[in-house]
Amino acid sequence: MAFENPTRDEIKKILQESETIAVVGLSDNPERTSYMVSAAMQDAGYKIIPVNPNVEEVLGVKAVSTLDELDEDVDIINVFRRSEFLPQIAELAAKTSASVFWAQQGVYSEQAAEIVQNEGMKVVMDRCIKVEHAMTKKN
Repeated sequence: MAFENPTRDEIKKILQESETIAVVGLSDNPERTSYMVSAAMQDAGYKIIPVNPNVEEVLGVKAVSTLDELDEDVDIINVFRRSEFLPQIAELAAKTSASVFWAQQGVYSEQAAEIVQNEGMKVVMDRCIKVEHAMTKKN
């Protein structure tokens, strides 16, 4: 069966109930989409944890190199990496406390969805978390 994103109401509930977002591939370059989206989510009140082995700190928060280095609970794992990396990231995500695996717009993998869904995680793919958050404020 092909993957389907949660409904808009389900996405709204996910965003309302979540507090902490681990952002895989978060760049420290303010020109990058990952930075702009994460800054907006931080401004909206979410705690952002950068996950990137190539940076020390982003948005005033110390980065971790990989998901298996997380030392606190997270609600959402938001991925800014190319689709071919999703299954590998999903394997690590499945071992975390996160209840949601979110792949940004243009990023999609049926295999990754299956990996995390088998661990009980909800999956959102090919959707921008910032856009979805803005839409929840309008409804």
